[in-house]
Amino acid sequence: MSLPANPAAPKATIGVSLKMYFGYAHSVDYCRDVAAIAFAHPAVQSGDIELFVLPVLPALPEASRILGTAGAATGAQDIFWEDEGAFTGEVGARTIAELGGRYAEVGHAERRRIFGEDDRVIGLKTAAAYRNGLTPVLCVGELQQGSVEEAIARCTAEIDGVLNRAQSLGPAGRTIVAYEPQWAIGAPEPASPGYISAVITGLDAHLRGLPGQHNSRVIYGGSAGPGLITQLDPAVAGLFLGRFAHDPQALKTILDETAARLTAVGVPA
Repeated sequence: MSLPANPAAPKATIGVSLKMYFGYAHSVDYCRDVAAIAFAHPAVQSGDIELFVLPVLPALPEASRILGTAGAATGAQDIFWEDEGAFTGEVGARTIAELGGRYAEVGHAERRRIFGEDDRVIGLKTAAAYRNGLTPVLCVGELQQGSVEEAIARCTAEIDGVLNRAQSLGPAGRTIVAYEPQWAIGAPEPASPGYISAVITGLDAHLRGLPGQHNSRVIYGGSAGPGLITQLDPAVAGLFLGRFAHDPQALKTILDETAARLTAVGVPA
């Protein structure tokens, strides 16, 4: 199910990846709980907060139906770079869109590390998302902790490498960049709020200065959970959540914190 167009750009973005932690039934139950939260949440209903969930692929059609009625959305944790053909076991962005998905995660550190994906492959997948009307959620992040300047340099290079490849194949669209320092993924704690804010301020300015990307934003992922959004600079447009949002009540807390931050600081779209 597709959502009605919202004339105003969202002021914050909250996404959740369920990875492969939940099976089909658990994924559907989770989406029902999230839909109930979203339906009752003023900031989600007004469009101030853009909320999406990336479930396991078999649950996508039902998740799209459930969340779509509540003003939230869904997508895929990966896509193939071609829309159809002799690619056994792969699923293209066209099919994800047919199943009701509106987002496609590309470039996650696990895809890079386990499956050997590089900026060229991720660029092809990003192009596939664009041409099928999906918003790519492009994951970038440095391998080891260093300086803010080093992180910005590494991540802007990744962004440019992917988007240049994608834009060589067709028109670009809006992009959500998820800054996920690889050393923070799965860690007990996220990167420090000051570090996150400084890196994303640089990445956001770079991203939105690129052709066709003025409506794009950078959010933070990597052991993000309740309490973090309240400590971040307004340049950080939101969070890309994993295990710390697999409890729907924790996600509700994060949505409440995000809405309160928007009210307190008057974050512009």
